[in-house]
Amino acid sequence: MEEGDDNKYQGQRTRIPDNIAENWFRQFQYDPSRDSPGEVRNILLIIATLIAAVTFQSGVNPPGGIWQDNKDGHTAGRAIYASNQIAFYVFLVSNTFALSTSLLVIVCLTYRFPLHFEIWVATASMMVTYASAIFAVTPHDSVRFRYVLIAGALPVICRCVFHTYGKLKNRSTQ
Repeated sequence: MEEGDDNKYQGQRTRIPDNIAENWFRQFQYDPSRDSPGEVRNILLIIATLIAAVTFQSGVNPPGGIWQDNKDGHTAGRAIYASNQIAFYVFLVSNTFALSTSLLVIVCLTYRFPLHFEIWVATASMMVTYASAIFAVTPHDSVRFRYVLIAGALPVICRCVFHTYGKLKNRSTQ
């Protein structure tokens, strides 16, 4: 790299804080004067995709694995973790909520992108696959699936409510 090129990037470098023990987190916070909307969107897409991948995998392959046999009152193919009903229920609802939220973020951030409809179809299919997988590994007597369904739908419902509220608020101020 030529010496003149180094000066071109000098203004873009961030200054290290004087007291790094107190101010280190400020270096990583969002700064509209430094961070472009495209960069922010890309970072959010990476984070949402990572969360979607982790939550999908933990739903399809629950912690502790699945029973391999039909002994001692359990059924082969069911989640071992489900034997602790309350803990498994909390895990299942929280995991579903996180997956649904991350998929909503992905769909919102890719709105009006090329192939947006295909992205929407893929995320909807992913949610159906997740639902069928958790239904398959969960003992039917241990979880009330209506709460899992609510956890999956809640992010979309909240987004719709906030969007509608914002539109109504804008109309009333005009």
